[in-house]
Amino acid sequence: ITVSVPEARDGASEGTGGGVFFNPTQELNRDVTVATLRAYREREPRAASYLDAMAASGVRGVRAAAEGYDVTCADVDADAVDLAAANLDANGLDGEAVHRDVNALLYDEGPFDVVDLDPYGTPIPFADAAFANGRNLICVTATDTAPLCGAHLASGIRKYGAVPRNTDYHPEMGLRTLISALVRTAARYDKAARPVLSHVSRHYARTYLELESGARAADDCLEALGHVDHCEDCLWRSATRGRIADPVDACPECGSDRVLTAGPIWLGPVADPDFARAVRREVTDDMGEAKRARKLLGTVAREIDTPTHYDQHRLYKQWGEPAIGMDEFVERLRAAGHEASRAHYRGTAVKSAASIPEMREAVLGTDAD
Repeated sequence: ITVSVPEARDGASEGTGGGVFFNPTQELNRDVTVATLRAYREREPRAASYLDAMAASGVRGVRAAAEGYDVTCADVDADAVDLAAANLDANGLDGEAVHRDVNALLYDEGPFDVVDLDPYGTPIPFADAAFANGRNLICVTATDTAPLCGAHLASGIRKYGAVPRNTDYHPEMGLRTLISALVRTAARYDKAARPVLSHVSRHYARTYLELESGARAADDCLEALGHVDHCEDCLWRSATRGRIADPVDACPECGSDRVLTAGPIWLGPVADPDFARAVRREVTDDMGEAKRARKLLGTVAREIDTPTHYDQHRLYKQWGEPAIGMDEFVERLRAAGHEASRAHYRGTAVKSAASIPEMREAVLGTDAD
């Protein structure tokens, strides 16, 4: 596959600028997307049509067409449409490039089996059309991580209809805020949207949601929404399912009144481990980010389903002890009978259902003061 691209810019740090642009730092995202499309073809052989909703140079659409999907590349920029069409033609691939607003296109030309939303910023303005007119798989990138993670709280509330909180585990908070908004959007169309693969990398969150039609399925999916209470002083946290928050007045561990409540966020699994392993098997050596993709997908497949993580360095600072290696830390938790894993998005993040006192006892010993 050869693709002609315009000026390369990192959208996260340099912005999109004017006209068509190509983001080289999203290569990992695109490689994982191709591996996902390959694995999903095995999971759902009938999935044939693929919509690259914000085509730009058409690189995603070209790669999807090379995998045998019936591709439509859409963009509101006429230059982008011409470039996407030229790139399809240069590789001898069938596909269509159209100069259309993707929301109008989805309602006029849908449904599509796979809809890929990869906008600059929030995907929410395109979510209704995608879920109303998507049949099997909705692939979504969000690059507005500050609102998603609660760093820009008012913006997060406006865009995602939830209260995200800026915590130590902000990558997890952002991902689960995004999935919550998407699940609730799908439910409006009597569809369940269940994440089969998700990851947070650099300045974006990416999730792949498999659709199931039916009001009952949508209702069942909504049961995985809930809230997280978080103490800013002792780091206690607790997740509670339910769409209505019931905030605690004070931390049950230390009595502090500095307790944040976030939600509704997604409290269910953010990935299907078997599917994540299947995607990993579809990563090939010719991909530019093959090594990183395999490492990422392997960690995602092993992650446990807690909606928060603990930062190991902060725990040891709180305990007044020197930190040990992360792998040893996780193994000590497991040896003490606690589920534990590393998180895919940060080297010092550990996921465990154990409480902080239980973790302290497991890694420092029962005689720790």
